[in-house]
Amino acid sequence: MSQNDVRGMIGVDKIGTKILFLDPRTYATETVLDGFQKTVHELLIIPETGRAYVPIFGDGIHGRNPNPGHLLLVIDCLARKHVHTIDLSPLSAPHTLRRAKDGLIYITCENSAKVAVIDPATNRVIDTIDSGSTNGHRLAIPADGQRIYTDNEEDATVSVIDLPNRKLIGKIATPQPLAGIAVSEDGKTVIAVSDESPAVFVIDTAAGKVVRTVDLEGVEKPAQIARYSPDGRLLVVSNTNSNKLSIMDAGTFGNQSAIPVGSQPMDFAFRGDELFVGCQGDGTMHIVDVPGRRNKGHVKAGSGCESIGFF
Repeated sequence: MSQNDVRGMIGVDKIGTKILFLDPRTYATETVLDGFQKTVHELLIIPETGRAYVPIFGDGIHGRNPNPGHLLLVIDCLARKHVHTIDLSPLSAPHTLRRAKDGLIYITCENSAKVAVIDPATNRVIDTIDSGSTNGHRLAIPADGQRIYTDNEEDATVSVIDLPNRKLIGKIATPQPLAGIAVSEDGKTVIAVSDESPAVFVIDTAAGKVVRTVDLEGVEKPAQIARYSPDGRLLVVSNTNSNKLSIMDAGTFGNQSAIPVGSQPMDFAFRGDELFVGCQGDGTMHIVDVPGRRNKGHVKAGSGCESIGFF
């Protein structure tokens, strides 16, 4: 997405329990939506409809969430309004959500060991899929829409779900517990982020196993979220514990750069040659020049944005 294609910018302020609309040129906060249950967590934007989806995870954190949420907020980005709430009950602790090739939304519900299937045309849950783990936290779906991969954190496994048939078909063991997951556009490679060491595990999906461990250079502690760039050439990993963002070549996992950002960087969004990083620990959003591999600066963004997106 280039700057000219952008109509607006949205941030999910997890710490402040708010949803922010920012000016995509100056990054000033223009509109604040408030009054949500704890806590807003993660983000999916469907640009062509102008809708964003934000789960209410609960008032805890992964693995310690005594009062899990069960709601999914629907936001009209153009009107800057909360327009609908999807009740996921009896499923609870909704977290990562992605849209697949079939146009449906798939979302992990951690405490229920399920992936919910949502039709955005009706805003209804139309099915559920067993994820094979009570701690299935994040998911990734390749472009062909044939598989869902979930990272099963403490289980040290990745679940493999046949998406068209909505069926768990297996698990892939990883050397350590996990914190994040990403899948390449062609679906041939899954990246599983270690929750114990500053490394990622490379999974060959055809072989169904880990084929390589890649150490994150210049990073002292375990990382969190992984994403491929829109063109598939780069792999980016945020390190909440080390306050850095790792960028590397996706094909070789070489040419690594560990770029200092704000406190507790979480999710990030691409726009042209820039990356926008939500840092929940200090309420800043950092802008990274990707070709130059440098931090261009930062702005204030709520009390602590976890997710950033453009529409």
